[in-house]
Amino acid sequence: MKEYLEDINKAFESKVRLGIMSMLMVNDEVDFNTFKELLGLTDGNLASHIKALESLKYIRVKKQFVERKPKTTYSRTLEGEHAFKEHLQALEALIKQTAD
Repeated sequence: MKEYLEDINKAFESKVRLGIMSMLMVNDEVDFNTFKELLGLTDGNLASHIKALESLKYIRVKKQFVERKPKTTYSRTLEGEHAFKEHLQALEALIKQTAD
């Protein structure tokens, strides 16, 4: 079982980061307020998790103005998509290993 644990990505151990990446895997872009509302987070908590994923180059940030209001949206990078899929495969392998 130990070898399966090595493939689990520490960046996704947090349920918040897992939620962020899960949302980005099924949506091309998600804005800050949508993340905040659906994940039930404060601005600061969400911002710190987004910054961590951004520093790993798993997500990209786009800032723009829409009707004179700032709007920040996020999307997954190819690197982030690959890392998340590997993480899910490791979890599936772990589940299969422990079910035997």
